[in-house]
Amino acid sequence: MNPSPLPWRQWLPDFVLLALLWGSSFLFMREGAVSFGPVTTAWVRVLLAALMLTPVVIWRGEVGQLRQHWRHTWVVGMLSSGLPFVLYAYALLHISTGMSSILNATTPLFGALIAWCWLGERLNSARALGLALGFGGVLLLVSDVPGGIGFRSGGTGLAVLACLAATSCYGLAGSFVQRYLKGVSPMVVASGSLWGASVFLALPAVWLWPEQAPSARAWLALGAAGLLCTALAYWLYFRLISRTGPARALTVTYLIPVFANVIGIVVLGEVITHWMLLGGLIVVLGTALASGLVELRRAPKL
Repeated sequence: MNPSPLPWRQWLPDFVLLALLWGSSFLFMREGAVSFGPVTTAWVRVLLAALMLTPVVIWRGEVGQLRQHWRHTWVVGMLSSGLPFVLYAYALLHISTGMSSILNATTPLFGALIAWCWLGERLNSARALGLALGFGGVLLLVSDVPGGIGFRSGGTGLAVLACLAATSCYGLAGSFVQRYLKGVSPMVVASGSLWGASVFLALPAVWLWPEQAPSARAWLALGAAGLLCTALAYWLYFRLISRTGPARALTVTYLIPVFANVIGIVVLGEVITHWMLLGGLIVVLGTALASGLVELRRAPKL
């Protein structure tokens, strides 16, 4: 049973701030991945965020709740942080931040599909159409990747697949939280999941630590990614899930590409093509239908 809908004024500020934070994270992750590599970038990001949130959990007196639910929160950490952050850090070395952020908008598609298969949520004709449109939009986006699609080491095709694998993890994490952690403090879920991701990535990150010392710019980028785009953002995200349910919370990905593309154009000089805009709009329309945010109305019978 989903939470009762709240007035939009109560969740819209969190929604917009979360989109801004996650939209800027693509830039910070790219800066970090160049110096640290994908795995170490993801580990530093989640570790910094975990260290920031843990004192807050202690101050709120929620350590007991954290101990009680640590197994489930650690699973969420692997699904919502550990694996996706590695996959996106890899992808950002090969495709633009704008393209990555638009592919990230497929998260509600996977969220709706997984909720239908796992939680038994109804998948009507409008949602089925949304899934088809959304994945059709992805195909349009892929066809516009600069240099074409390649699947050799470092190919753009692998980068696109990495983004889609990451968004499927996000969708699975949303349903997992709704199934096993409903009613648990958002701060506990955020902190526990980040510690789970930190433990999951620790050994491979240390093993793959760069031989050349990362630049101060790379450290600052990961600091922003960890403290702002992860610690603060994850608390906002899990609070949205607890207030509005996973389907509506996942629709924050509609707004993320707007911020990510503006930042990519201004800071990195990236270019948005008409094909990217068309594919992005189709993805957004498909995800809106698939998540139930927009419903098709039947014409009245005469």
